[in-house]
Amino acid sequence: MAKRKLTPAQKRKRRKRPAGSTRRKNWKVTLLKFTLAVFFLGILAVGGLVFLVWSGAFGKLPTRDALSKVDNYQATEVYSADKVLLGRYYIQERTLNDYDEISENVINALIATEDVRFFEHDGVDYRSLFRVGIRTILLQDQSSGGGSTISQQLAKNLFPRSNRGRWYMPVIKIKEAIIAHRLEDIYSKEEILTLYLNTVPFGDNVYGIEMASRRFFNKPARSLALQEAAVLVGMLKANHSYNPRLYPERALERRNVVLAQMVKYGYIDQLTYDKLAPLPIELNYYRITHNTGLATYFREFLRPQLEEWCANNEKPDGSPYNLYTDGLKIYTTIDSKMQRYAENAVSTQMKSLQSVFDEHWNGKPWKNNVSVLDAALMRSYPYKNFRKQGMSSQEAIQAMTEKRPMKIFTWDGEKEVEFSSIDSVKHYLNFLQTGLLAMDPNKGDLRAWVGGINFEYFKYDHVNVNTRRQVGSTFKPFVYATALEEGIDPCTYISGEQIQYTNLANWTPGNADPSEDENKYSFAGALSKSVNTVSVKVLEAAGIDNTIELAKSMGIESPLPNVPSIALGTADISLLEMVTAYCSFANGGRKVEPRYLLEIRDQDDNLLAEFPYKRNNKDRVMSQETSAIMIELMKTVTNEGGTASRLRWKYGLQNDFAGKTGTTQSNADGWFIGFTRRLVVGAWVGADDPAIRFRSTALGQGANTALPIFASLFQQLNKDEAFRQETRMKFPPPSNRVMRMISCPPIKEDLSLAERLFGQEQTSSEQRERSFGEKPQVQRERTFFDKIGDIFKENKKKKRKN
Repeated sequence: MAKRKLTPAQKRKRRKRPAGSTRRKNWKVTLLKFTLAVFFLGILAVGGLVFLVWSGAFGKLPTRDALSKVDNYQATEVYSADKVLLGRYYIQERTLNDYDEISENVINALIATEDVRFFEHDGVDYRSLFRVGIRTILLQDQSSGGGSTISQQLAKNLFPRSNRGRWYMPVIKIKEAIIAHRLEDIYSKEEILTLYLNTVPFGDNVYGIEMASRRFFNKPARSLALQEAAVLVGMLKANHSYNPRLYPERALERRNVVLAQMVKYGYIDQLTYDKLAPLPIELNYYRITHNTGLATYFREFLRPQLEEWCANNEKPDGSPYNLYTDGLKIYTTIDSKMQRYAENAVSTQMKSLQSVFDEHWNGKPWKNNVSVLDAALMRSYPYKNFRKQGMSSQEAIQAMTEKRPMKIFTWDGEKEVEFSSIDSVKHYLNFLQTGLLAMDPNKGDLRAWVGGINFEYFKYDHVNVNTRRQVGSTFKPFVYATALEEGIDPCTYISGEQIQYTNLANWTPGNADPSEDENKYSFAGALSKSVNTVSVKVLEAAGIDNTIELAKSMGIESPLPNVPSIALGTADISLLEMVTAYCSFANGGRKVEPRYLLEIRDQDDNLLAEFPYKRNNKDRVMSQETSAIMIELMKTVTNEGGTASRLRWKYGLQNDFAGKTGTTQSNADGWFIGFTRRLVVGAWVGADDPAIRFRSTALGQGANTALPIFASLFQQLNKDEAFRQETRMKFPPPSNRVMRMISCPPIKEDLSLAERLFGQEQTSSEQRERSFGEKPQVQRERTFFDKIGDIFKENKKKKRKN
């Protein structure tokens, strides 16, 4: 085929188009087509991914019905009887607010910083997403943020992300966008803001604006000042890094960024910013946790009982209540002011007493008995843990010598130290502990409960029924009350002379003061001086079984040994039981049951349960006359000459008191239980290990260890007009019959030499000086000559036998 000839014009045109330009044109067209194809494929892929997420291929999305019933974990709150928050039970520490309970400063700061077009978009801000995408992808600016709206952040808070790697992030973002759209359809903008601020974490395990406001500034969210609101909103970017407690400089810088954003978007003016920006952050940090706040030991005592109540009671949807997530409101009988006074009293006395104890032992109360320290080391958690790992005893002890940084409790505050586990055991073995309980004797309401010196470091509660210690002479009132119930005259004089009990392995109870052996005592004298020998004799006359029966009917549940030494308080009984039983003395002879709950309400304040006081007409455990006599007898303990008289001469208290001190063998336990007509208060002091104790009774007796706590509490109560009834109300005046029954000198010294030789006829008023069980009659005391005659008679009997 002949080759076609080109015209001159075609030749000129070909000369002007180089061969490479055609190739370049083709490449551009190809690139454009490829880009368009990728773009459309990308749209299809994104659309397909959105459809798959929406359809539930990557997990079901919450329905609109579920979103309309959004339920956040909310802490259960425990309140005092006077409606003061004592503390919370929680997984996440959170309290929900309504919109009008949140400061406008918080709302404005949040919108200016997190989502300036919040009131314009419908859940997703596409302009913001586009801006973030350009800056992050094209400009590699990682500081441009994530572009999430408040609605999307709320979705993330309500449905936390699952950690499946970076590749899964697009799915997560799509899920959050879909949920955000649905939330916007269901809730108003104000409701979304409220939901967000109730769910967002603020660090320190605090969730929600209300708890953050109370934690960092000790005020409700509605009262936050502008600069305070800016601090909290600033934390949302990184709640740990901008925590003002941990990093005050970072938090200050971030706060000012928030304020600058508020200027930028017209929420405040430049003048306001210039005024606030130089100000330091002033925290009023107030932490109420499981370990802090008021009545920590009481709240821990309450916890298992509330858990049981929740397990046995159902919500409207049929599921059981959850103590840690359902936002219940628990109202208790505790009085917040009295509780605070009680905790102050414990801290004041125990800090002072610990100083004396440390000086007494030079910080080593085990130095005379090293086995006490050895036993404590082997009871310790580190030792047991090392043994579980297969170490020998010697290897475990060696491992416990390694030092490491730790925080320890001291009475001068928490301290950071380099301690080994052995150092730690020695440190804590040295501490004296305490328990205090205050109760209304008429209703049984618990008013104050202090189970130890510091709940964060010492979890063991020295009040509740599972903690039993020897009660010493605080048991003696049960003995004398039983004797009165058995008809024994309180003016019967009993010799303080020691007696050997051959039926009890020659047990011979003695008195703290040997001079007490020489006298004879009425009930009042024996109780006020706490004469051991007389108490045992009264117990034998009243009957051990009868005494145990009375004590149990008054509220003692612990096992009581059927032995004469019970009169001296050898039984192990809890402080809760002892205070409960003493209520019967104070209230006229009726038994009371301890009451500590008033109401349980749900988070919407609907009443779920109430626990009213119920008086039982069959609750009388002793006659009113016996109760009246016991009050008068125990008044002598607190008045001049009694073992608790330092309430008067040392602490200056003039209240109408009755009570009893107690000190156990070797000063291991010190007790005082005292009461007015409207309040019974018991205090115990000792170490967790009874082998750790004072060597001196002057230092270790209950009058020196436990009584000062009682005294400090009443010094505070006396100054508070709110407690007039508890402190100033006097006991009812005793009847004429009661006054006649107790009208006798408390102590009668032994007879004179002439009386011992020749005897003395008793007058009618002296008929009470008789042996237990005898009927009133005129009788002559045995003389010296009578006793000599008995010797001759005894010798004659022996001769006859021989």
